Amino acid sequence: MANELIYVYCLSNTPPDLSPGDGPAGLRIISTGGFFIVVKTVGKEDFSEENLKKNLADLPWLETNVREHIDVINRITEQNIVIPFKFGTIYKSEDGLKKFIDDYADSLVENLLYVEWKEEWAVKIYCDRKTLCEQIDDLSAEAADLEKQIMASSPGKAFLLKRKKSDLVVNEMDRLCKIYGQEYYDAFLKVSEAARLSNLLPKEFSGRQDEMILNVAYLVSKEKVIDLVSSIRFLKKRHAPLGFDIELTGPWPPFSFISIKEKT
Repeated sequence: MANELIYVYCLSNTPPDLSPGDGPAGLRIISTGGFFIVVKTVGKEDFSEENLKKNLADLPWLETNVREHIDVINRITEQNIVIPFKFGTIYKSEDGLKKFIDDYADSLVENLLYVEWKEEWAVKIYCDRKTLCEQIDDLSAEAADLEKQIMASSPGKAFLLKRKKSDLVVNEMDRLCKIYGQEYYDAFLKVSEAARLSNLLPKEFSGRQDEMILNVAYLVSKEKVIDLVSSIRFLKKRHAPLGFDIELTGPWPPFSFISIKEKT
């Protein structure tokens, strides 16, 4: 119908099992070129280009629909290797979707092979700068040296040195966050297949009072997930007194590791 669009969730090279009542109403499969695409029909009142842009600013609408998008893909992933499509992927017709599949068939196969038996896990590193500041003399030789000078100086000179140390401490905390962040990144990469850096989230989005210093998606073989969890537990316990914390979420569909390339 003229008012209908095709909303795409994910694609697999094996037929997903869509049991009746399992997932949102209207969920169905389009089969083409050896691929099985999980879709549903949606109306232009929500998903036309113009209306979708408006709805993205409606947080309750966005949260409900993104959660549904992820839930459907996760359900399919339980039994199938999938390529997840980004939220809001819309085609005007089945013919348009089938043309995309035909144009990118080789790359789709490559991506399915790449993510087979792998999961995406999100790792976020946080730093409580107040706690880190309290440990700074033990972690920074320059800060410790300045503290010794302050203790041995006259009140006037000590005042100036304290101002100097205050500036130094800010720089040293930034340096230490980079050092520990790199240590975390490297440690978790050792038990992963690949990693993708994501943008740091401000406190109003993270919902935390400490500062996010690293946001990484890791592609992990299912057999190595236990190694990732063990590594995170070890470093989390080891560095907690310094103010660092590690947040692990997943498994997620491998959104960060899909790269579709057109036929050459």
